[in-house]
Amino acid sequence: MVFETIRLEIDAVDTVVKTIGTGPAVLALHGAATIEGQEWARGLADRFRVYLPFHPGFGESGPAPHICGMQDLIIHNLRLIAALGLDRPHLVGHSMGGWMAAEMAAVAGERFARLVLNAPAGLNHPDHRGTDLSKVAPQDLPRYLAHRAEVAAQYFPGGSLAPPPEQFVAAREKEAKALSNIQKAHGMGHPNLGRWLSRIPNETLIVWGNRDRVALASQAELWASAIPKSRTYVVPGVGHFAMQEDPTCVGAIGDFLAGGK
Repeated sequence: MVFETIRLEIDAVDTVVKTIGTGPAVLALHGAATIEGQEWARGLADRFRVYLPFHPGFGESGPAPHICGMQDLIIHNLRLIAALGLDRPHLVGHSMGGWMAAEMAAVAGERFARLVLNAPAGLNHPDHRGTDLSKVAPQDLPRYLAHRAEVAAQYFPGGSLAPPPEQFVAAREKEAKALSNIQKAHGMGHPNLGRWLSRIPNETLIVWGNRDRVALASQAELWASAIPKSRTYVVPGVGHFAMQEDPTCVGAIGDFLAGGK
């Protein structure tokens, strides 16, 4: 099974979407970088049609210098869903993509079926501060992104799944600019996000690796207590790249999206 590419113009932004699989639609939103790629989606492709857009300015999508906060991405994605012709897709978000998915569900939850938040960013609770990756030396990043550093290291220069070093560096520079635009309004989150979560009407699964050093798993209960129809799935022995460290996470997400408990 191979990934297909869809290219759309959304509000004058060249938007690239990778898609794979057959079945009910899943819109999957990546985090603040595209380092770990999209291979994890193969674990859902036998049951779902997975749509994996690159956010404006990330991966293969074109730049969007007008973006000045997460709300611009919410509107972009709602228009993207309409352009793709998706009717109540499931919604999955990882890290920054989890924050994005949560805001989308808070304002337009009726447009989606089930919701999965995988180590979501955005709350910034003072009692649950994770690691600021911008202050971590590049060579140390793998051990912050995965509990078993070798899992994350394979996506970095010299790793078996990494692009050539010059491509890796160019991608990080491009995505850093796009991330800076998203952070212009309130940084990596929103001060009122916690107030909005109760509006989410969707059945929600909150997934977290219990060794996550980027977004602490102790936050899981904060999200679960705020989202009415939610449950948590804390995965032992894995970090921020939970789906890459333990592929059974992807199976559990698929079971939940298929209607399981």
